[in-house]
Amino acid sequence: MMIGVPKEIKDNEARVGVTPAGVKALTEAGHTVLVETQAGAQSSFPDEEYRQAGAEILAEAGAIWSRAETVVKVKEPIEPEYAYFREGLVLFTYLHLAPLPGLTAKLLKEKVIGIAYETVRDRAGTLPLLTPMSEVAGRMSVQVGASYLEKERGGRGILLGGVPGVPPAHVTILGGGVVGTNAAKIALGMGAKTTILDVNLNRLRELDDIFAGRLSTLTSNSYNLAQATRQADLVIGGVLIPGSTAPKLVTRAMVSAMKTGAVIVDVAIDQGGCVETARPTSHSNPSYVVDGVVHYCVTNMPGAVPYTSTLALTNATFPYLLRIANLGAREALRRDVGLAEGLNTWLGTLTCRGVGESQQRPWTAAAGVLE
Repeated sequence: MMIGVPKEIKDNEARVGVTPAGVKALTEAGHTVLVETQAGAQSSFPDEEYRQAGAEILAEAGAIWSRAETVVKVKEPIEPEYAYFREGLVLFTYLHLAPLPGLTAKLLKEKVIGIAYETVRDRAGTLPLLTPMSEVAGRMSVQVGASYLEKERGGRGILLGGVPGVPPAHVTILGGGVVGTNAAKIALGMGAKTTILDVNLNRLRELDDIFAGRLSTLTSNSYNLAQATRQADLVIGGVLIPGSTAPKLVTRAMVSAMKTGAVIVDVAIDQGGCVETARPTSHSNPSYVVDGVVHYCVTNMPGAVPYTSTLALTNATFPYLLRIANLGAREALRRDVGLAEGLNTWLGTLTCRGVGESQQRPWTAAAGVLE
């Protein structure tokens, strides 16, 4: 199979879809890998490493997209890349289609086979290709929040962990999944008073055990959310419904009741955000203020640490990519029901329930199109 690895063009996205190690494994398996020049440079993988691993380095993105049978990326395509879509092209990347009806429509119109990292499942029912970036984003969210609490960045001027004789900041985390758990690790490690809200009582019990009582836990409901956000200096949104638009748990009224100079980091913004006042931002223009509250809603947070993020991501994605290359997309999807969960579009048919419900589009289960 001919596999293409274009350079990411989303604002300040420095990750790359395949490492030189992955290229070597693919070429040893008999496949051809096309890599756009400088695709891995910002992740500390220069062209020469790809060349030595067996890749063909091409200067133009268009040549990658036109020649490749499967294109491997990190982030969802943006409008300048839509022109490269064609029938039968396999696109393996994060898609996050629920809040992107325009991209969904284009993938369907051009009959692209879109396999989304974020909806692939493993045998345990978890999301193995989303987990590593959720780990990174969860940990980053506290670093970013601590920075934006500084006065010069619009925050309240609070040191997250306080000092002897001065109380620490209050951190409220929405969701006890991968993002929330990793955010709690860093927040507690920095000395902040930390609370997680979740609807799953069993998960709250697990978190109480994991953190040995140092973490406060609350059942997520509108009353507790209003109380917790009002007291918070930093709110981190880490709620996920796989494939679907994130629920708007924090209302504008709750935001208005927060402290002036408090900070919101909405990690769920890739799926539309879980804060009503959240809107997507970029690394070059990452924050804005609503009712005195600083909002940080960058849609590709892990792109700021591309070396760590690329290695963590490709550790998880590469076995699936190799399977697609060796078997072809249809057979790989047929043999692996977890990979088939990642199929979002198939030759003009929408195959992801969460996207269909979010956009009110008809959809067909993957099994129905792979027969």
